[in-house]
Amino acid sequence: MSVRTPDPYPGWLSDEDLFEARQRLPIAYVEAIPVRVDPLGYVTDIGLLYTADAEAQFKFAFVSGRVMYRETVRAALTRHIEQDLGPLAMPQLPPSPAPFTVAEYFPSPSETGLTDERQHSIALCYIVPVRGECNPRRDALDLNWMSPEAALSVDVQSELPGGRGNIIKQALAHVGWCP
Repeated sequence: MSVRTPDPYPGWLSDEDLFEARQRLPIAYVEAIPVRVDPLGYVTDIGLLYTADAEAQFKFAFVSGRVMYRETVRAALTRHIEQDLGPLAMPQLPPSPAPFTVAEYFPSPSETGLTDERQHSIALCYIVPVRGECNPRRDALDLNWMSPEAALSVDVQSELPGGRGNIIKQALAHVGWCP
């Protein structure tokens, strides 16, 4: 049983073409960590999608997805946030979005500590405040809002696959949060 969401843009690459591309090229992604902020702009909560993989193992995930051919990074971020969090999430993207880090994922362990068994990919990672109502969509089972302390807990970190816990740590350091 596949829990993968069908590609809404099937004209981009067929499954076979995507498989072939993943074997030869790094694939560009955006990853967004939705956050709630207080009136002064300090992060109070982090939103992580709760999903199940093909083996029915539960895990946390970021809002994430490919950047399509001829699509701007802003458009890709907006599209994936809407697809994953719903149309009423009200993301607050800055006029000139700049990633807090660039993550490099490899199909096997590497010096980056980040893995994605499917491919070599490069992800532009963003912290995105959201103000609206979030209703997880696509293959997410739930959206869990948690404090920064909870996001750094051993339990949550163990459910973030491929070294993504380090990205949470980098995101919190980027916004000046320290335990």
